[in-house]
Amino acid sequence: MTTPTVPVDGLDPLLAAVDGASMAATVATLAGEPFAGRRVGTPGGGAARAWLGGQLADLDAAVSLEAFPVTAVPEVCAAPTVSCHDGVETRRLDFGRDVAVHLASAQQPRPVRGDLAVAGHGESAGRWLLVPAGMSLADAGGHADRAAGLLIGRTVDADGWQYTMLAGPNPGPLPVLSLEPGLHASLLRAADRGVGWLAGNTPIRRVDVSAANVHARWRTAADGQPDLLLTAHYDGVGDHPGLRQPAAADNASGVAVVLEAARILAPALPGGAGLAVALLDAEEAGALGSAHHAAQLRDDDVQPWVINVDGAGHLHQAAAVEAGGPAHPLLAALHQAGRHTGLTLVAGPVASDNRRYAAADLPVIGIGAGMAGYHSPADIPERVETSALIAVARLVVATAWLVATTPATRSSAIGD
Repeated sequence: MTTPTVPVDGLDPLLAAVDGASMAATVATLAGEPFAGRRVGTPGGGAARAWLGGQLADLDAAVSLEAFPVTAVPEVCAAPTVSCHDGVETRRLDFGRDVAVHLASAQQPRPVRGDLAVAGHGESAGRWLLVPAGMSLADAGGHADRAAGLLIGRTVDADGWQYTMLAGPNPGPLPVLSLEPGLHASLLRAADRGVGWLAGNTPIRRVDVSAANVHARWRTAADGQPDLLLTAHYDGVGDHPGLRQPAAADNASGVAVVLEAARILAPALPGGAGLAVALLDAEEAGALGSAHHAAQLRDDDVQPWVINVDGAGHLHQAAAVEAGGPAHPLLAALHQAGRHTGLTLVAGPVASDNRRYAAADLPVIGIGAGMAGYHSPADIPERVETSALIAVARLVVATAWLVATTPATRSSAIGD
């Protein structure tokens, strides 16, 4: 299907004004130690929120905060102390690489030592049970009467880190530690031979916190004109004790793109289109900030056109796009924007806040461009590519411009 070409007079100067150095500086600031990984409900998250509100106010936006509660956020409140013996040598395990506290773990603040055994085989009382591949935690728990805890194998990323997650299962009755796959296999062999032990703790708790979205508006849409809403989540999974997790690509990079696009569009967006920004909290805890905002929009019968940026750190030759709601006109503009700016777009999963807006039947596109170091200490500003920031910001600016200048009747060449 051929997408008609529309005039782009006035767009190219805006694209030329996209400032990669400014966006890289935003990423570095948000990923810095003062913001401590920006986990929802923490002082670092609050400090980031205040800084972002100031940035938006400096762009002459009307800024407001919308608070909402978040319950039972998992918090590793101390680095676990874990050591083991596989029948040959004793090792002290490295938190974040060799071992991590699983979200399904009960809290056990003090180390407990026990012999190794395999879940479902032999005596469990007082032992750390290795959960074999193919056995669920629920099934393992059924074999774990009076066990010291459960040990599961868990994949690590390319940098050797275990992923930190905030959204997942509720805590069960036993301590649960996740082990790097090679270590898990080694201890499983030791347990099969009836040798080895592990001593460890699981200092994890659940906390109820207050979150807040940051809203900014520059202009209200004229009658019959689209109201553009640019969104990105500013929260991260947060630092662990002794373990920095900067959250640069995920999602300081997306926030940087939204701020830069708003800076360029606010004084120059043509026609009667509206323009607003929502920087969202608690995405890592289950996209709760966007769920709260989408419910507000639905209750108020407000229907913006939403562009959500979830990562702009690494292009890998293309940006992923996921559409939801009645998004065909928005996708048509995005498609032409990609062609005009030279950015290749591919349909792919963008599992972020865009899905909450789609569930509210709002036209939305989610844009994702790479997540190296995702949810780990490897997500550092130095790995965020300035060229990716520039490419995605130009795409957002061009899409917004085309939405504001193009009749909303065109079908999408990407499809949703």
